[in-house]
Amino acid sequence: MVKENSVRKVALVTGGARRIGEAVCRALARSGYSIALHYGTSGAAAEQTAGRISKDGGVCATFACDLVDGHATGDLVPAVLEEFGRLDVLVNNASIFEKSSLESGSLESWDRHFAVNFKAPYILMRSFARCAKEGNIINILDTHIVRNKTANAAYLLSKKTLAELTKMAAVEFAPRVRVNAVAPGLILPPVSQKSGYLERLAKQIPLQRRGNVENIAHAVLFLLENDYVTGQVIFEDGGEHLHG
Repeated sequence: MVKENSVRKVALVTGGARRIGEAVCRALARSGYSIALHYGTSGAAAEQTAGRISKDGGVCATFACDLVDGHATGDLVPAVLEEFGRLDVLVNNASIFEKSSLESGSLESWDRHFAVNFKAPYILMRSFARCAKEGNIINILDTHIVRNKTANAAYLLSKKTLAELTKMAAVEFAPRVRVNAVAPGLILPPVSQKSGYLERLAKQIPLQRRGNVENIAHAVLFLLENDYVTGQVIFEDGGEHLHG
């Protein structure tokens, strides 16, 4: 229990063990937030990230939850409140990414993508709005939500749907809760891709360079600090979305 630190604001970050999630957790911790770090299967990485945050003087507790399980997901916000005594920020970062097309994608893959990438954020957003007196929700999307490429159909459609939910929630949850999103572009390559993959793609976008996880963390902090912004998507993508 860490309720003695309840004077600190608390941020729940899903998928916070690695990659973008880790960068967001560490940036929020440096800004004075206590961190509720959610993880699915990356338990060892979650504990390592929590240890780094603690070593830097921050506060972090880890929470295991299978986001495919709607009932377990519904228990996550109450568990964070039980641990910290408050919750001020929700960052829906966790997602899965699998190849699938409209014609050949399996229904099981579609169910997994929508369970993790859309249904879980919705459950958490609703729970946050009910339990938190006020605060901020930030959803992590993808710059390709402006396109209609179908090589990753289930993933992309789940992110497009989450983008629309961001705007709808910004209306319904106001004025107590602001809801915004960040859409990363060429930040990290898929695990299966070799070195140099993003550098080759970056030559085709306006800024002609890849970004980094700190760019996403900075965008999250901007949205938290600017209290007159809601229902917006920040494209952290070097202008890639401008190509349509």
